[in-house]
This record gives sequence, C-alpha cells and structure tokens, in this order.
Amino acid sequence: MLAKLLKHELKYMLKFLSIFYSLAIVFALLTRIFLSIENSFVFNIIGEICSGATIAMIANTIINNIVRYWVRFRQTMYGDESYLTHTLPITKGTLYSSKMLAGLITMLISVIVIAISVFIAYYSQANMEMLKTIFNTVGVALDVSVSTLIIVMALTLFLQYSCLLQNGFTGIILGHKMHGGKIGFSFLFGCIVYSLWQMLGLLSLFITGLFNKDILDMFTTNNIASIDGLKTIFTVICVYYALAVIINFILNIKLIKKGINVE
Repeated sequence: MLAKLLKHELKYMLKFLSIFYSLAIVFALLTRIFLSIENSFVFNIIGEICSGATIAMIANTIINNIVRYWVRFRQTMYGDESYLTHTLPITKGTLYSSKMLAGLITMLISVIVIAISVFIAYYSQANMEMLKTIFNTVGVALDVSVSTLIIVMALTLFLQYSCLLQNGFTGIILGHKMHGGKIGFSFLFGCIVYSLWQMLGLLSLFITGLFNKDILDMFTTNNIASIDGLKTIFTVICVYYALAVIINFILNIKLIKKGINVE
C-alpha cells in the first residue's frame, strides 16, 4: 500500500512541478543560445534576461517543492480530499510515511533538474576550472578529499531540508488541532517548531564546545575554529539533523494517531 500511495503522491506533485522544470530548462537553453552569440548587444541583453529567468525558475522550483507539499499535506489530511484519504484501509504511519518520502524524492528530482539547467546555461571550461579550484581549495583547507566534501555538503543540505519539511508538517498538524484560525496557527506553530529545532542545534554545538575548546572559543571569542574544530562542527550538525529528522518523524506520527479534526 505504501508503494501505491507513494506513486499517487509523486504523480500529483511531479505534474505540478513539471511546469517549473520545463521553464527552467527552456530558459537555460535560451540563455545558452543568446549568450553564445558574440558581438550583439541586443542578443546579449536577451541572454541576460533569460539568465535571470532561469535563476528565477530554479528558485521557484525549490520554493514550490516545499510550500506546495505543505499545501498538499493539508488538503489530503484536513481539507476536501481528507474524507477519501481517511477511508483508506491504511495506518496513519503509512499515510504519513508516503507523504514524507514523496517530498524527499521530489526534492531530489528537483535538484537533478536544477543541476541540468545550470549546466546547460552556464557550462564552460573556465567555469568548471573555477568550480574545481573552489572545491580543491576548501578541501585542502579542511584536509579532506573533494568527494568527501561534496558528500558532506549534500548530506547536510538533505538533512536540513528533511527537517524543514517535517517542521512544516508538524505546524499543520498542531494548527489543525485548534478550533479556529487553523491556517494561521499552522504557520505560527511551524515557525515555532522550526525555531526550537534550530535553537536545540545551537545548544548541541555549545554542549559539544564544553568538551572542545576550539568550538567553545567560537561562542566566547571572535576566533574561528581550527580545522579539527570545523570537522567536529560538521559532524555534530549532520548527527544532530539526522536525529532531528528521526525524532520529528516519530512525533508527527504520534500526533496524527491522537486524532485528526477534518474540516
């Protein structure tokens, strides 16, 4: 049943997001075409406009991937579609899991489309060399390989997005337990939950700093942490967000199981 629910969620979301995917790639192609035309002021201006539109579509893809899924969650769990959703012979845990997994998969697809769009619009030997230089410089500074650096960055962003997505779900769940102003309360609770997780993350770094002078110095002085200190910070952040995702996932399922007030 989870596979069927996941397929249904992905079909709905990808149908919506495909609009932004298509526009991002189309504007990326136009950017490549017009900016490749030399000695033309008009085409250069058009190319810059298309470049701005490409960036705008990339931003819209990311924003809509998050916001639209919060809207989707509310519609299917508490809105008009909820009557059908809650008649299905499935557990609340399975229902929530399908939505969480679909949100993560669509973001992964969005990132791939964004990478393709950026490659189409801005690829050049000079840009690739500049990117390699940046990663090599940071990798040497942190004393890690470029592949390790990219994996850690990608993992950190993925965990942060997963946490943000679930914070929104938590806000919606709590907001719809209120008797009125449910959308407003959902937004308020979502902001509160997100802020609490961020403060807990900062607190976890501070607690780690009690056992690591380099990290503690970042709280008490203007000094930047050493290489070992920065590695520890990245490790703490990854572990913290991984635990936050797991804990938030369990809490949301427990909250849903306590009852849903359908509008």
